Amino acid sequence: MQRAAAASLSLAARYACRVASDDDPRSDAQLIAAINAGDEAAFAVLYHRYRDWSAGLAMRFTANHADALDAVQDAFIYLAGKFPGFGLTSKFTTFFYVVIKSTALAIVRKRRRIINDDMVLAQAAAEAGKAFAGSPRAELAAVMAALPEMQREVVLMRFVDGFALEEIGQALAIPLGTVKSRLHNALAALRANPKVRQYFQQPVE
Repeated sequence: MQRAAAASLSLAARYACRVASDDDPRSDAQLIAAINAGDEAAFAVLYHRYRDWSAGLAMRFTANHADALDAVQDAFIYLAGKFPGFGLTSKFTTFFYVVIKSTALAIVRKRRRIINDDMVLAQAAAEAGKAFAGSPRAELAAVMAALPEMQREVVLMRFVDGFALEEIGQALAIPLGTVKSRLHNALAALRANPKVRQYFQQPVE
């Protein structure tokens, strides 16, 4: 199964060089149905559509470009291995967020010999703050890194990834009330800081 998945990903990468996802009108659900029916080019479109988003997300968890790319590859291999027979019960990004996070953290734990996910995430946040050193966003990165991880993740999912509150709850497997509480507490801390409050003035629905 792993060999078949890797072969599917390789095929997807080759197709992605000449298939632009913006040119394909099919929805994610329609692409998944096509993949289940044996349409390998549909997998390539899905890969191309979410490759860059996945890489950016993986970078958030690894703070290392090579590790992020490996996490994306592992995530798409995992996805390819679920076909045929894969059924999507949420938005694709909600489902794939969990996959990317899991593969990224696994790679960091293995390569850096860190066994605690909280330590992995804290280290990644600190590294991300260093990456913005000297830029106008340095203060924002530093303040974000100081937030508790559970709050920081919800803020990033809402404001960077554009997840709805219900989708955040689905991805993190927590109640909607918990999502709202974490976001409320995080925004209260961010809005209390005059250096970064400008980024978080809009009300959250």
